[in-house]
Amino acid sequence: MTTQLAHTRNSLPEKNRIEMAVLLQDRLADSIDLMMQAKQAHWNVKGPNFIALHELFDKVFNDTAGYVDVIAERIVQLGGTAQGTVRAAAKQTSLPEYPLDISSGSKHVAELAHAIAFYGELIREGIVLAGQLEDADTADIFTEVSRGADTNLWFVE
Repeated sequence: MTTQLAHTRNSLPEKNRIEMAVLLQDRLADSIDLMMQAKQAHWNVKGPNFIALHELFDKVFNDTAGYVDVIAERIVQLGGTAQGTVRAAAKQTSLPEYPLDISSGSKHVAELAHAIAFYGELIREGIVLAGQLEDADTADIFTEVSRGADTNLWFVE
């Protein structure tokens, strides 16, 4: 992400806005990746609990799509440019690669739970950094995302 920000009357110091925009971009890439990992599981799950898992994985996808939107919008509010294409996300994501060759419900549960847990940890690190940079709004966004990720982890586990 470029460190050049668009003009804004946002009162956070520019240095803090730059650092937060970079962090938010990292989490945007992770959110897009997690969203698509959930959809991968949704499309390919097979087995005795198919319909329950199919619907659960779609819920994770939809919830994460909401996080994508709020994180991207916060980047722009700070003067940054949200880079939300699949190609941009693939280059920048911190999440582990999701296996493309699985179909059993239990394997999808294990892989998606691992991804959600990893994601939640990264989001909680963002809460801390946002607090240190006195950006309560971004900390609040990350807190909301963390609560949702923890709920989805609970459901998937």
